[in-house]
Formats: sequence, structure tokens, C-alpha cells
Amino acid sequence: MIPDETVDQMLSLAHWAPTHGRTEPWKFFVYRGDALKQFGKDHADLYWNHTAEDKRQAATREKLEHNVDLASHLIIAVMKRGENVKIPQLEEVAAASAAIQNILLGATALGIASFWSSGGMTHTHALKDYLHLSADDIVMGLIFLGYSDEPAKDGVRNTVISEKVKWL
Repeated sequence: MIPDETVDQMLSLAHWAPTHGRTEPWKFFVYRGDALKQFGKDHADLYWNHTAEDKRQAATREKLEHNVDLASHLIIAVMKRGENVKIPQLEEVAAASAAIQNILLGATALGIASFWSSGGMTHTHALKDYLHLSADDIVMGLIFLGYSDEPAKDGVRNTVISEKVKWL
């Protein structure tokens, strides 16, 4: 179990992400313990209740309910749209993504396994309603955190960095 204070440190790193106009458009819902297990059940129910009967699958429902079983904490990351319409939505999404990246880098530095997921009901109105978000807010993803018995795997990329950089 990751101490809450450690997760709080990672959230503090997120809070220092770059943000245009200091809008700080990130919001985090942190689940642990019984609340984490309840979210797994609620997530599965959201899927079941908001998926057409001919498309829903019991195996998917089961997977969503138990995705949380090995996690110590789950952070639902949100881009909370502010009142300043001069700041483009894309920049708010970028700022929230940078905050998420800071959490992931902090987790790695602390030897904590992390996984940023956008699966399940992440991008649905049903989850936004569940979290009491406004229409302009965006659920950026679910960040699963925990300790792992497995060694960290080496990163894999499809191309080398030199194919993505043009020096002028």
C-alpha cells in the first residue's frame, strides 16, 4: 500500500505543471481503500447501464470492476475548464496532460508502478455525470498506482528520436 503522503507528493508535483495564464486546469479524484473498490463496482455499473444491450459484455463488466484490485490508489485526472475563454481548450488539455506527466514521473522516481488508462467509461458523459463535471470539463484518464513484484520493463518506441527531430 502506498502511503497517502507519497501520493500527495506526486499530486504536489502535478500542481507545478506549466499552465498558460495560471489557470491550473487540473483536478484529481483520488480513490483508495473501500472507495477504490466501490469505484470499480460503479465503473462496471456505468458500463453496463450505458452500453447498448447488444454491445455490452459480461467479461468487460467483470474486467472494469476488478481493474482496481491490484492498485493501491486510483487517480481520475480531469481538465477542469475555467472561465477565461481567452485560453484555448487545447492549452488547458496540454496543461492537464503536463500535470499527469509529473505524477507519472514522480511515481517512476519513487519506484511506484503507474498506468495511465483511457479505457472503460473514461470519455463518456456517464462518467462526467458520476463525477459531477460540467460539459466543458474533460476526463483525461485513470491513473492506477501501486507497487509491483515485477521489475520495470524497458521502454519501447516504434521509431528512434532522430526520425522525429529536425535540426535547423
